[in-house]
Parts: sequence; C-alpha cells; structure tokens
Amino acid sequence: MVNPKSKTCTERSRSIQNRKSDRGLFVGLVTLDLIYLADSAPKNNQKIVATDYTVAAGGPATNAAVTFNYLGNQATVLGVVGSHPMTQLIRGDLANYIAIADLEPTTDLAPPVSSIIVTQSTGERAVVSMNAVKTQASSASIPPDILSNINIVLIDGHQIAVSYSIAQMAKAQNIPVVIDGGSWKPGFEQILPFVDYAICSANFCPPNCQTGEDVFAYLGGFDIPYIAITHGQKPIEYLSCTKTGIVDVPQIQTVDTLGAGDIFHGAFCHYILRESFTDALALAANIAADSCKFFGTRRWMNLKS
Repeated sequence: MVNPKSKTCTERSRSIQNRKSDRGLFVGLVTLDLIYLADSAPKNNQKIVATDYTVAAGGPATNAAVTFNYLGNQATVLGVVGSHPMTQLIRGDLANYIAIADLEPTTDLAPPVSSIIVTQSTGERAVVSMNAVKTQASSASIPPDILSNINIVLIDGHQIAVSYSIAQMAKAQNIPVVIDGGSWKPGFEQILPFVDYAICSANFCPPNCQTGEDVFAYLGGFDIPYIAITHGQKPIEYLSCTKTGIVDVPQIQTVDTLGAGDIFHGAFCHYILRESFTDALALAANIAADSCKFFGTRRWMNLKS
C-alpha cells in the first residue's frame, strides 16, 4: 500500500474488485454508555422518567470500530478496559462486533461511564462523561505487532502517548492515519505530522483558531493533505490537495444524533480504502445519517432496511 501523504499529494490507487475485508486499528476511548430517551434533559432538582434506554460500549474510537466492522471489515480497538466488574458490560457488547486490545488489562479502576440523555423531539443529546482522564496509558503498554496486517489506523485523541507512538509506527509502515477531530485535546499537535486524513467537527478548535479557515490553515501547516470539517446536517467542507469544496449530506428526520460523528469516522475508514476522498466523505455521511434515524448507537445496524 502506498502512503497517501506525499509532496505531489496524489490519490492512492485502489483495487475495488475482489478486495478482501480490511483490518483497522482504532486507538482511543472505551466507555460504558448509559443512554436514555426522554422529553428533555432534567433541570436542577428535577427528576424525569425516560421513555426508553439502552446500554452499550462507547467512545469515538470504539463506535468507529464497530461501524468499520459492520461494513464488512475486521476492527480492533486499542484502549483501556481493565478488570473492574463493570467492564463485563463493555466486553459483552463488543464481543458481538470487534476485538479489544487492552492497554491496562489488570487495572481495577472503574471504566469511564457516560450518562447520555437524548431529547425525543429533536434527537439532540446531553452528555456527562469522564472520558479518559483517569485511564491514560503509556506507550510501553502497546501490544507487540499491533500493526501487523493493519490497513488503516484511526486516532481519537483520548490516549495521546499511545497514539503518538502508533502514529509514528504507522507512518514508518506506510499505513494511512486518520484522526477523529471531535474536539481539540492537548498533545494532538504531536500526532498531526503523521496524519493523512484529518476529519474534524465544527467544535475542533486548535490553539488560536476561531474559524474553519483557521483550522484548515493550522492543519495544513502540518502537511496534512486531506482535511474535512463536518457541520451536522450542513455540508462538509474539505481541503483535498489544495483543492477546496463542499460535500452535501442527506437531510433526514432525526431521532438521535448520538454517535453520529463516530459512525461517520468508522464509515470513512472503510470507504477511503476504496474510493476517492470526496466520495468517501459522501458515502460516510450517508451511513451517519442513516444511524440518526434510530435511538442509540447500535439499533441502526439491526433495524435499517
């Protein structure tokens, strides 16, 4: 496989016919998500009753890996899970979809838990989470040969030390690196020199960046050839080898936006190994939009027609 990052910034050749399933490594956050559907988020000192709920493993890298698997590939999430009793819920869910490479298998710390309330009328969500603040691993915890037979790497920025080492190794092995730029995280600047595809949300604000143009300029300063900024139901802005443009996204009746960005990233990792940059963005947007028609981060895979 040829590395897409080059001075001439040319598209990689892709063999679509007779292509076997790909293998992806997804580095970052693994959480336990408690997801409630309600009329609204509670106000101070208010108790509300949910109309539905679901429990699933979550986190940007985790949801992206599940999506990548759903689209016919093999996925491994590299993160901290540990041995706390609550992790059995995480392992039980992910056993149906992906492999786990646990950076700290013996830790008995409780995993990060996200409590999420989805507003039934709008599909908007409110989230309280610890993220990976208390579960940072060192690069010494990376399993040997973790990149063996891997075709693509996604990094969500929640395990900076590990991600920095993985990005370096991937670059040396000509494995394309994608970042999920959901929000800026300190240390991201260490990883950016090794990135081929920066797929960011409108909330991704590197230092001294106030606008989308600032973000494109900042990331372009690291010679990242392919950059995109998503805007929910508004068109995706992109920079592809100095060419700018937009990609329209489907307009749907939204039920739940939770995990849509993660699902977009997982779908992008699938399609970029087969399609052009702009086509991969459009196809990933279709998958993400489809997921928003269903409550939770899993039901779209089981109930979509």
